[in-house]
Amino acid sequence: MPRKIIIDTDPGQDDAVAILLALGSPREIDVLGIVAVAGNVQVHQNATNALKILELAGRPDIPVYVGCERPMRHKLFTAEYIHGKTGLDGPDLAEPTIVPRDQHGVDYLIETLRREPTGTVTICALGPLTNLGMAFVKAPDIVPRIQEIVLMGGGLFEGGNVTPAAEFNIYVDPEAADVVFHSGVPITVVPLDVSHMMLTTQPRIERFRSLGNKTGVATAEMLDFFDRFDKAKYGWDGGPLHDPCVIAYLLKPGLFKGRHVNVAIETQSDLTRGMTVVDYWGVTGRVKNTNYLRSGDSDGFYDLLVERLSTLP
Repeated sequence: MPRKIIIDTDPGQDDAVAILLALGSPREIDVLGIVAVAGNVQVHQNATNALKILELAGRPDIPVYVGCERPMRHKLFTAEYIHGKTGLDGPDLAEPTIVPRDQHGVDYLIETLRREPTGTVTICALGPLTNLGMAFVKAPDIVPRIQEIVLMGGGLFEGGNVTPAAEFNIYVDPEAADVVFHSGVPITVVPLDVSHMMLTTQPRIERFRSLGNKTGVATAEMLDFFDRFDKAKYGWDGGPLHDPCVIAYLLKPGLFKGRHVNVAIETQSDLTRGMTVVDYWGVTGRVKNTNYLRSGDSDGFYDLLVERLSTLP
């Protein structure tokens, strides 16, 4: 039986590739729905981007819901400087003919988790954790019903990417992240420590383009645009590809290595707000709440991406 997932996301070129990877893996993954959250750009544009990706992949049947339009306690910080004005700059994707569902994304999360059997739904969080944090506050009864949360966020050995201490997804809404990490749900984290190993070098981008299908060409065009900022920032041969690691972990966990640790979220400090405080060496005695991934096989990761995206339109 395929694993049932809900994707909570702010697409984002790397979010888009993650969605495509999930859709290209129907034997292993059943995407119940996609919930947009404010993050890379405003929430309604993120929902539109999700709809575009579904139409590109030939899956207009998957419902998209609009979630929270701002973080729990602070103003929204966005990332047009990386993702472009639309959040999905690069390919020329048609405006979607499908529209988001009327139900609020947080209510969809609550309703679905109450309806599906306990322990059968995994949440794949690719953006800020606002929707999940709000759902947990509004409906605490759903917390023990979740099979697992697999999220992209944080960093330890690589530091932050939006401040010296904080990674973007956690920085945007650390209060929501704090709720999630205190929830007791099994959590697997894909941090910058892993995604910074997954560089989209030009030869890897060309592998997508050479697939010849619409999905492969659009992916190459997304990554051509997405890479430019990080290549200049880090001086690397390619930019890191963050969010698809979440789906790749579900498909092939053997590609990644990590350990069970405590992760706490800094919400107060002006200097380190949004930092994931990772007790990697077990010095605090705090309860271990997270499967924290530390490294990954980049060649295997890109082989998986190319294989699965080749099956899409």
